Amino acid sequence: MDEAIVREKIREFIVKELIRDDEYELSDTEGIISEGLMDSFSLAEFGVYVEQEFDVYIPDSDLTVGKMDTLDQMVARVLRDS
Repeated sequence: MDEAIVREKIREFIVKELIRDDEYELSDTEGIISEGLMDSFSLAEFGVYVEQEFDVYIPDSDLTVGKMDTLDQMVARVLRDS
């Protein structure tokens, strides 16, 4: 799986579906959850999206602020099991 493609698909999903601001420029290292852009319900939606889009299951125990707060962390987690 190509990292650049995974990164852009996840970025697009977060900006359009979770943050709901197409103009928002999400950086790779920005604290998405810790800075209040997403909440725990959005993390669950993200987990469903990843499973459907990339066929990668992320257990609930990994859907935490400590493990999924930045785009870099999310991309690395998807690539780890792809």
